[in-house]
Amino acid sequence: MERREKLYEGKAKIIYATDDPGKTILYFKDDATAFNGAKKGTILDKGVINNKVSARLFKLLAENGIESHFIEQLSEREMLARRVEIFPVEVVVRNRIAGSLAKRMGREEGPELPMTIVEYYYKDDDLNDPMINRDHVLAFNLATAEQIDEVRETALKVNEVLKNYMFERDVLLVDFKLEFGDCGGRILLADEICPDTCRLWDRQTLEKLDKDRFRRELGGVEEAYLEICRRVCGEI
Repeated sequence: MERREKLYEGKAKIIYATDDPGKTILYFKDDATAFNGAKKGTILDKGVINNKVSARLFKLLAENGIESHFIEQLSEREMLARRVEIFPVEVVVRNRIAGSLAKRMGREEGPELPMTIVEYYYKDDDLNDPMINRDHVLAFNLATAEQIDEVRETALKVNEVLKNYMFERDVLLVDFKLEFGDCGGRILLADEICPDTCRLWDRQTLEKLDKDRFRRELGGVEEAYLEICRRVCGEI
């Protein structure tokens, strides 16, 4: 597969065209950002770990009947993926009180929610990705009713698969962000699933093993990412 021109560069990845118009190459960077780019830094080998973890989890989801853009891992930092038109809606699935949910509701972090919460955010860095609801999605033509309902249903299926997989590896899946896109009329899970996009806590100690260590300057960021890679993928 020949890598061609750069199509897009985001905070964590670069997307390249290929000699097949229906496929792209995702290159995972070590750049780290938080608070919509207000905090910037570098996490050593983050791109390598996120690529490996994402590839493993996309394969796991495929084994459970959930389609994604993932085709194969090409190298330590590169993934071959189907080309999709990303919906401008981020989907956040929450199993425990943490992060912005704790702040909005004035609650302490940690308790398990009595039900899984699914939230939507409008993808726009200039607006700080505001939280929206299903009516906003429809009124602003961000997706059709059928599309957003399928996205929600798929997100909940993803949650069940990942939550059980992580629990078996002594990890709590606290919450996570997903992106979806249209691929020739099919809705596919896209982007990445990794310590950048998930809150992952050790099941015994509740130690944070994710990007919150970077956001909150807790230290041990690289070690946390490596530990998640070890648990999710086996030996590094």
